[in-house]
Parts: sequence; structure tokens; C-alpha cells
Amino acid sequence: MTPEPHSLTGTDPTFGPPPGCPAHGRGAGGLHRLYGPEAEDLDALYERLRDEHGPVAPVLLHDDVPMWVVLGHTENLHMVRSPSQFCRDSRIWTPLAEGMVKPDHPLMPHIAWQPICSHAEGDEHLRLRAAVTGAMSTIDFRGLRRHINRHTQRLVNRFCEEGSADLVGQFTEHLPMGVMCEILGMGDEYSDRLVQAARDALKGTETAIASHTYVMDALSRLTARRRAQPDEDFTSHLITHPAGLTDDEVREHLRVVLFAAYEATVNLLSNVLRVILTDPRFRAQLSGGQMTVPEAVEQSLWDEPPFSSVFAYFAKQDTELGGQHIRKGDGLLLGIAPGNVDPRVRPDLAANMQGNRSHLAFGGGPHECPGQDIGRAIADTGVDALLMRLPDVQLDCDEDELEWRQSISSRHLVQLPVTFEPKAQQDVKAKPGHAPVPPQRSTDWQIGTPQPGPAVAPAPQPVAPPQPPAPAPQEPARPMGAWRRLLRWWRGY
Repeated sequence: MTPEPHSLTGTDPTFGPPPGCPAHGRGAGGLHRLYGPEAEDLDALYERLRDEHGPVAPVLLHDDVPMWVVLGHTENLHMVRSPSQFCRDSRIWTPLAEGMVKPDHPLMPHIAWQPICSHAEGDEHLRLRAAVTGAMSTIDFRGLRRHINRHTQRLVNRFCEEGSADLVGQFTEHLPMGVMCEILGMGDEYSDRLVQAARDALKGTETAIASHTYVMDALSRLTARRRAQPDEDFTSHLITHPAGLTDDEVREHLRVVLFAAYEATVNLLSNVLRVILTDPRFRAQLSGGQMTVPEAVEQSLWDEPPFSSVFAYFAKQDTELGGQHIRKGDGLLLGIAPGNVDPRVRPDLAANMQGNRSHLAFGGGPHECPGQDIGRAIADTGVDALLMRLPDVQLDCDEDELEWRQSISSRHLVQLPVTFEPKAQQDVKAKPGHAPVPPQRSTDWQIGTPQPGPAVAPAPQPVAPPQPPAPAPQEPARPMGAWRRLLRWWRGY
């Protein structure tokens, strides 16, 4: 007996044009494709899917592999918060088990199961996740912000005298890597070559494998060095955590942390700067104090999340989601971008979302991004420091000339050309945290209205005899607080 072909909607997938047929916009069963000409504008496609199917829609990935995309905000949160129904272990995905997903499938790097906490379940997930979150908890965020500011000044020094720059190629693609290298304990490894290798590996070019190997070699050296001699950095705490990670587990988690944090923060930085440079109202709110940089970052996480979707969640049992029957083994995309613009939670997309952190940019549930505060810190501090150095920065092209490199998982700004008045370089040689502590102010120095009390009011002095006082050595004048001046006036001095 011929096995029943896998179909999300119950229709025969063989009814329709052959996979990848350029003459037809839709694929097998009349389903929309998330690749090819129809997917050039994914935002518009998601809205068509929402209109046709509601908050959960059937779609086709490359090679017409079936998948669900979750478009609703509530449905996405339910999926990520229900580990008894959905997991991230692709080994239970029916199309993969049936051989529909070839080893060279373009999305295999995202989908293939890996021995990392974001793919694990149960006790294994708790063990690996505890090591990652434990190492994250040791990060000194005051010191981190000093590192971010120092790296920002170094990067701006490279182009500040020119009066023009590409903020993507010269700033946003470099700052996160420099900071992440400091966090991981491999500051000496940071270089333009490492940045280029990370970008190349993420693009999936012909040299992506070699670039990925270059990054992994650096992480292998770091793991061996910290295993032999631990220090006060993320890698050392990951290695020494009671979870007892092996060297392979350490390297794999360092890779995930480095690549995920790097790509997400590059996109976040670029998006925030783009909005500041292209939306006069947005910039006016920042300049006028109606909006802070952290609030601007949060608004960007709603409007242009760093990752537009995440691959993938898989149904552990037959269930229902958003009015659709989900079968055991079905795959579902976490739809971050479409979920953030769900009309049920954002009926007015122009409305300000300040103070609202219920977006989907960092996922949720057991697999919520553990490094989200690092991304926020890099964006907050980096954008603020850049605008302090270049307050007159302006976009050097029309907004519609900006180009994007888009995929199902993210939208990456290619360039952000700007101009400004040339500025002098700043000295960034001093290492953060090594500045001398300033002397304490005198205890008599006060600000505001002091409260009377025994610690402030001087003790009563005996009345001096009528004869002329004996000469006394002169003491240097002491600063006099407002309360002492009032007492002297009241006593007639």
C-alpha cells in the first residue's frame, strides 16, 4: 500500500504544478510558498495568509516542504509556553522522517537537531540551560556598558575625521562582535577577519563552511585555554558550572551564543539607527526627551524584530492551534514579525509601544532568549554613544534607496550611508574600570534643603570673655553649609 502523502490541509500535494515551477505563484495543494517570487515581500504575504487562514496558516518551504506559520500573537505565545505539546526537536518532524527534507536543503542549518539547550527537553534541557543562564548571571553589566562605550569610541575614531560613513559596514556589524569577544573572554581574537567570517557564515555563501570553521577554531582555542586556566568570563563560568559540560558542549553553546547574539544585535542596532535617521518625529522625541534610547530600542523590537521568524517548533501530539488541526510531527514557524503586528494586539500600528515588552522578539517559554539583556545593553549604550559623538549625523541617501537582504528568518540592512561634520578622534586607550576613584566630597558639602539634626548643627560654643582674645594660628577656611550659615546669622555673627 502506498503511504498517504503528508499534507497540512488534507489536500493531495500532487495536485498542482511541480515543485519550484516558475510559472505558478503557489505550490502543491494551492499553498503559498515562503520562497521564490511570491515571497519577495514577506510582510505582505503574511497578511494575505492571515486573511485567508487566520492566525495559523499552512505554507511551503523550499522544495515545497509543508510547514505551518503561526501569525497570531496569542497563538505564538501558547506554542512556546506549552512544552507538553510542542518542542524544538526536529527529529520528530514528519517530512524529515519521510525523506522530503534533503541533507542539502537550504534551511537544514536552522532545522537540524543539535545537542544544545535550545533543542533539548526535560532534564537535559534543564542541565544545559542552567549552565548557560548561570554563566550569564555572572556578567557585570556596569563593566559591560564600559566595554560597549569603549568599542563604540574606537569604531567611531576610524571614520569620524572623514565626515561620512556606512554605519552598517563600519559600525553595527563590528560593535556586537567586539563586545561579545570581551564577554566570552576572547578579546584578543576580535578582528575584522572574525567579523567577516561571521557575516559570511550567516549569509550561507560558497565560502560559508570555511568561514564557519575559522570561527569554530577560535572557539576551540578559547575552550582549551579556559579549561586549563579559568578566568572571570562567560566561557570560564560555563566550563566550571556544576552541570559539567563537555568540551564539545561548551563549544556548541559558545557558537550558538556568539552567532545568535551577533546577528540579532547587528540587526537591532541597524534598525534603531535607521528609524532615528529616517523618521523626524522619532528623532525629535529622542532629542526632546519624550523618548529615551532604551524606549526607542523597545519600539524597534516591536516594529522590526531582529529575527522575523524562528525555525522551528514541532507538534508532539495531535492538537489544535488557532482553529487549525495540527497533527503529531507537524512543523511550525514561530512567526515573530507577523505576531508583533497582529491586529488583535496592535489595531493601530502607528501607536507608540513605549514601556510595553510583550513583543515576541526574544521568544518566550522555556527557550526564551537568555541573552536578551546583552542585546539591549549593546543597542542602548552603542546608539547613545554614537549620537553623542555625531549629534549632526544625517542619512546620505533617500530612504527608498536603502537595500535589504531578506530571508524567512531575518531582514538585514545592507548599508546605511551617513554624513556629518568631521570630528576629532578621542582617546580610548584607558582600560574600563581602571580609572582612579575621585576623592570624597567634604562632609560639610550639601545640596538642597538640609534637615536639622545633631549631625548637622554645631555644638553650642561658650561665650568668650570680654578681654581681647589671644592670637590663634589661622586655619584654612572650611566650606560652610546652608544650615551653618543660618545658625551664624541667627546668632548675630
